[in-house]
Order: sequence, then C-alpha cells, then structure tokens
Amino acid sequence: MEHSSTERLLSIFRELNHIPRPSHHEERVADYLCRFAERLHLEYERDKENCVVIRKPASPGHEGAEPIVLLNHMDMVCVGMSDPLNDPIDAYEENGWMKARGTSLGADNGIGLSMALAVLEDDSIVHPALEVITTTNEEDGMSGASQLSKDFLKGRKVINLDSEDYDTITTGAAGACLQFHRIPIKRQPVADEQCCWYRIRIEGGLGGHSGVDINKGRCSAMIPARAFLSAVHHEACIKVADIQMGEANASIASKGEMLIGVSSDEASEFVKKQVNFINQWLQQEYGSTDPRIACSIEPCDKQEMVIPSEAIETLINCLEQVPQGVVKMSETMPGTVETSNNVGRVSTEEDYIFVSTHTRSFLDNEMEALSRTIAKIFTTAGGNSEVVMSAPAWQENQQSPFLQLVSDTFQDVLGWRPRMVAMHFVLEAGFFVQHYPGIQMASIGPRIVEPHSTSERVELSTINDIWQVLLALLARLAK
Repeated sequence: MEHSSTERLLSIFRELNHIPRPSHHEERVADYLCRFAERLHLEYERDKENCVVIRKPASPGHEGAEPIVLLNHMDMVCVGMSDPLNDPIDAYEENGWMKARGTSLGADNGIGLSMALAVLEDDSIVHPALEVITTTNEEDGMSGASQLSKDFLKGRKVINLDSEDYDTITTGAAGACLQFHRIPIKRQPVADEQCCWYRIRIEGGLGGHSGVDINKGRCSAMIPARAFLSAVHHEACIKVADIQMGEANASIASKGEMLIGVSSDEASEFVKKQVNFINQWLQQEYGSTDPRIACSIEPCDKQEMVIPSEAIETLINCLEQVPQGVVKMSETMPGTVETSNNVGRVSTEEDYIFVSTHTRSFLDNEMEALSRTIAKIFTTAGGNSEVVMSAPAWQENQQSPFLQLVSDTFQDVLGWRPRMVAMHFVLEAGFFVQHYPGIQMASIGPRIVEPHSTSERVELSTINDIWQVLLALLARLAK
C-alpha cells in the first residue's frame, strides 16, 4: 500500500530551484529552511557555516524509538548559468524525466532535501524523532560538514538522501583532496601592433561528475587545451592574453576558451592547422565516448595585456605532469576506480594563473601522497598550493543490522534487493564518522544521470520509489 504521493516533495523542489544556491552562497537557502521550520513550529539550529538542523518529535506512541538523522546538502554545482547568484532553474518534465533548460538541474541534492522537508511537513507519516540536517558547501570543499560542532546532532543512525544510484545502497565513498594552485604572473603590455588575435574555443564535451564519471572515457577540455598550448607556444611564438577553462572544481571540464595573439601570417596558418590536428585527434580518441567535443578558432578583438611567456610555459609543464583521470583501479573492488585526479578549472587572474585539482581515493594514504606530489609540481615550478578541503574515505559494515534493515525495506517495498557498493564520489560521511563516534550511515536516492552538467536529469518514477522506501523505513525504525 502506497503512502503519500510525491506531489508535495516535487513542489518543494520547484521552490528550492527558485532560490539560487551555488556553493559558498547558501544564505538564502538557509533562510528558507529556517522559515520552513518556523512555519511548522519546529525547533531548529543554524551554525556559523549556515548548516541547519530541524528537529521534529517522534510520532505519537513512538517516543521510545532511537532518533534518526536525515542528511542532505543545500548547495549545487551551477553549470550553464550566466549568473548563478540570480538565475532560477527552468525545470521541465519529458518522457518520464525531469530536466532543466540549458543548466544543471539541482536534483543533486535538491530532490533528497525536498524529501526530508516533505517528511517534516506531513504529520501523517510515522517516524521516530527526526533530525533533518542540511549542510553547506558540500560540492566545493565540504566546509559545512567539516566544521560541525560535536553537539549539533544527537542521532547515530543516518539516512543520507544524497545518492544518485537508484538500485544501490551506498555504503562507502572515496576520500578527496581539493587543492588550489597559483602561478604568479606580472602582465605585460602588447608591444607588437601587427599582432592578430584569435579566440580558441573548446566546447561540446559531455563533462560530468569528476568522481562517478571519471572512468567513462570522457574528454576533459583541459586535455586538448594543454595539447594546443604545448604545440603552438614555441613554434608560433604566440602571446596569451586570457585562459578560462572548466566550469566547476568538482566537474570534468566540458568547455573553455583562450585568447591568443600571433605576429605573422605564417604563424596564423600554423595555429589554424593545429586546431585541425586537435579536432582529428579528438575524433580518433573520443569519437565514441565524447563525440561532440571540438576545437574552434575565430578572430577576436585586440588585447592590450598578455601573460609572460615563462608563466605559460610553467603552466604547460605543470599540466603535463599532473595526472588527469583514472590513476589506479581497485584490486579489491572489481570495476571500481580506486584513485583519480581531475583538473577542474584553469583561469588567468590579475596576478596569477589559477588551477584547481580534485584528487580522490578509497585509500587515504594514496590520496594524501598523490596530493602532495601534485602540490610539489606547482611549488617546484615557482607557484604555490593550498589544500582547500581534505575529506576522509568512509566504509560502512555492510552486515550491520541497520544496513540489513534498509536492504530488507527495498525488498519488501519494491520487490528487489539493492546492491551495496562503495562509490568513487565523496560524501560527507567521513566527517560525520569523525565528529560523532558510533554513527552509522546508509545513502540512498533516485536515479540522477549526468549530475554537475547541463544534461543532469532525474527519473521521476525512481523519486516515487525511493519516497515509498523512505517512508516505510521510517515507520520500521519507529518501532
């Protein structure tokens, strides 16, 4: 027998998608959550990082049950938005899926958050005492989870609704280290008045999540960008005025552009030939896995200032040494990436070239060693590196009674038993295990495809299925 429908939770999701929520700018969502709690006369707490916990007493007659935590994060990766701080999301439904026009959808993690809020709002749902916690900056540093106070939560069993694999219970996640690297520059005026200027675009890549999509054969735009710069930097004596590659630190770069100048017709022809070579190579290497990624060249306006040639050479050398993609497959988990690295963004700022790297591994020592190696590449070249976020790996005991109860609920509600898997993405679970000894966590969610990209979509039928599982699970936990 079905519980309440998903109509209200989808309505809440649409409300959330009219509140801009890029990482580091979640104040308005936190305000929304606090008002939500006030409207329902529920106790809530908001910390200095804008993390919010809303507490709801147990359903009548179930006060003796152990409290349960529902975990989500309030930020999203904003891809395809010209103004992430103000642009709403235009979501629509098509052939059983919810999508967004021209931008990422925010189903990661807006759908899970909407489920938790719908539970708070519906007094007909049977549940134990609830703590609905929503963290900040999960997508770009996990500073919210990493700085939670020890008394922010009382519950020790967590249902994390931030999962994208509908047929699985995520029971482990890779650790991650996000680093920012900077190569100092001192811009110089353009001396050659005869210089011809071009915009080199790399676009059309599938992009995607730099964890779960890292082994799908997709081409990060960083790879052809590095190859192009390396080919033309010396041969054509190019000048570089600007580089803007990648959309987010946690995404495989799907596009980017560079503004370059050349001093002769011969150099112009050489650069155009390199664009053609890059396109031929992209089709050969990625024609079956990322068929639309391509490089283009067009004239652009004259530029007044350029980046010193030595700094561009340093950038090329660093990018050639930094691993991009899968570094090592797991020997104990067949078909699972053990260690990877992704160059998320490269941009030329006023006085430095910025590079972000996101290193992931199920082995904390391997993650730390690779992160140190990458930092050394930049510091040896005269740059500097900082660790913005370091999250530990996490692994649950798949035989625990709590996880078996979650699995049994899937079996009873949906008629099939989910896989229990560790995923090559990063969850906040590692920080929760550090902060709250004895905590147990099961991560579930609907089918979300292509998160962190303009192709992000969620399958509507799986939202309903996970909703029914969640409500049945809460009722069982209330006993």
